[in-house]
Amino acid sequence: LGAWADRVRKDVGEAPVHYLTEVKIDGLAIALVYERGRLVRGVTRGDGRTGEDVTLNVRTIAGIPATLGGDPATHPELIEVRGEVFMLVEQFAALNEAQVAAGKPPFANPRNAAAGSLRQKDPRITASRPLAMYAHGIGALDWGDAAPPVAGVEPGAEGSDAGIVRQSQVYDLLRGWDVPVSPHNRVVDDLEGVHKMIAYFAEHRHEIEHELDGIVV
Repeated sequence: LGAWADRVRKDVGEAPVHYLTEVKIDGLAIALVYERGRLVRGVTRGDGRTGEDVTLNVRTIAGIPATLGGDPATHPELIEVRGEVFMLVEQFAALNEAQVAAGKPPFANPRNAAAGSLRQKDPRITASRPLAMYAHGIGALDWGDAAPPVAGVEPGAEGSDAGIVRQSQVYDLLRGWDVPVSPHNRVVDDLEGVHKMIAYFAEHRHEIEHELDGIVV
């Protein structure tokens, strides 16, 4: 981590450096495509090139908006919201009890349970499972004629998405559209702050609502 931070400092020179740190969710990657603010497609990572269409199932997950919130004038022509679907840990045991009672094998862990739930052929089964989603980034983005809610950027300008220069701005943008974002992230000013984040969740990893498998910096 220290060697990486040294390379970052070398690359940026004397400019101030801030780090966004967040827990890495142990779940299933999802891409949500919105056109003019409306959810039109939900796709898993699949084999890395071709994903599996799970649109109907995604629509059953509480918290994923069918229509983006906020001012419709700020909704891009097209935006791909990337995130992670996970199962709430506190409800995982109850799900496994129901599986066993139904004569089915229990899930090995919440991640497997989330993956199996999201890929059900019957969306009603997905709807019955305690799934949630947190967004962690943006893929494809075309502002079209929308007015990007980022200061100093002209609507529809070439490269207008360049007005978003910080990951924390991405999260502010998504929250403004009612897209769920993890509360377990923080911006720190130095490497000491990064180490404190890592140490905190090394001790408190079992106190949050989902499994985690590391810290993203």
